[in-house]
Amino acid sequence: MKPAERLKLPRQHMPEQPAEARARNFREVNLGLEDRAAINEALRCLQCRGAKCVGGCPVGVDIPGFLAALADNNLAEAARVLYAANVLPAITGRVCPQETQCEVSCVRGNKGEPVAVGYLERYVADWAARHWDQVCEAAPPTGRKVAIVGAGPAGLTCAGELARRGHAVTVFEALHKPGGVLVYGIPEFRLPKDIVEREVDKLRRLGVRIECNVVIGQTYTIGDLMGEEGFHAVFIANGAGLPVFQNIPGESLKGVYSANEYLTRVNLMEAYRFPESPTPVIAGRRVVVVGGGNTAMDAVRTARRLGAEEALLLYRRSRQEMPARAEEVKHAEEEGVRFTFLAAPVEVLGTPEGWVRAVRCIRMELGEPDASGRRRPVPVAGSEYEIPCDVVVVAIGTRSNPLLTQTTPELKLNRWGYIEVDEQGMTSIPGVFAGGDIVRGAATVILAMGDGKRAAAAIDRYLAARS
Repeated sequence: MKPAERLKLPRQHMPEQPAEARARNFREVNLGLEDRAAINEALRCLQCRGAKCVGGCPVGVDIPGFLAALADNNLAEAARVLYAANVLPAITGRVCPQETQCEVSCVRGNKGEPVAVGYLERYVADWAARHWDQVCEAAPPTGRKVAIVGAGPAGLTCAGELARRGHAVTVFEALHKPGGVLVYGIPEFRLPKDIVEREVDKLRRLGVRIECNVVIGQTYTIGDLMGEEGFHAVFIANGAGLPVFQNIPGESLKGVYSANEYLTRVNLMEAYRFPESPTPVIAGRRVVVVGGGNTAMDAVRTARRLGAEEALLLYRRSRQEMPARAEEVKHAEEEGVRFTFLAAPVEVLGTPEGWVRAVRCIRMELGEPDASGRRRPVPVAGSEYEIPCDVVVVAIGTRSNPLLTQTTPELKLNRWGYIEVDEQGMTSIPGVFAGGDIVRGAATVILAMGDGKRAAAAIDRYLAARS
């Protein structure tokens, strides 16, 4: 098809569950493109020379290559190109913020809508799960053992890349299921857990060994792994899962959750199936979620699905400054979530029995830009008011958990408690590398995966130099 004809093709719409229905269930919202729509969307790619979209992908997928194969209806080749760079495409096709990564660099976006790279990544990965099993190819064994701490996106990516290179990889996961934030943080309606299990199973077939219920820092130390356990290198990717609260009065009341606990109870522990699942969660008729990122959006949309008559997101800046994905904000609005902008909680109010009854808030106005480049919210004196509620979920970020680092004093940390690494991703301990949120702070799945991929290449070079 000629470029002029490609330019006439509109961006394909992703089918979705109707908003009224999906607000009452935990099934996936986006339903996936049909075959003809996927091919038409792939045909929209202009196959630019020096495609900028590739530079926008943290794991370096050959985007024009897999789109060209898809446009020719050569799904096996599209899958081969995609999996060559990304060991978890069914996941990134669902949760990666393509609109600020590859798609923002697409030249089609200059005079219209960019190519829907994320939709097509998901389409090819889902096709591969049904029809193509050639992703599990590994080089001959090297005799080298690598330990991965954490089975989240960074750790799984690093494990897959190292296994492909022939190294013996063992992943140690503290929780009872692998996946990290993919299973405890991201809800089923955005990322079905059977998708995560499917991608993890591919890694197992590559030879990756995964040991759950192992807490590095307690069960083993980093010294144990590099010593008596006989590993030649270690990659630390245990994330930054320690919740942050605002330290305002009333945060210890019954009915106040961190987003970590709230989402972990619902997602990993399947509290939405209570009493079939033994883990309860306070559903709440009126739920207030504090924050403006993707985690806050996940929490408030979860509250709606748990039956909240009113699910309200409270954000101290304006809508324009919200870091959450535009698609998630749109979906939340369609599902009946209310937004209150330019307001912040100053106190959680309780009943005599110690339960949440309301949040006292203060109105904000935007001042000068802060270090993030966004205008700083400034309290408006005398503007306090109350929002009645019975559950409050705090989703304002996370920080590093010191459980591992406090048992490894040789690890150099920055002032925020994150691990410092050099340009190769190596820590202050030779042979010990780190990446993902434990290095950069809370960030996206795809950035963690990029760290994991780069670390795998560096570890491979490190091992080769010592063989």
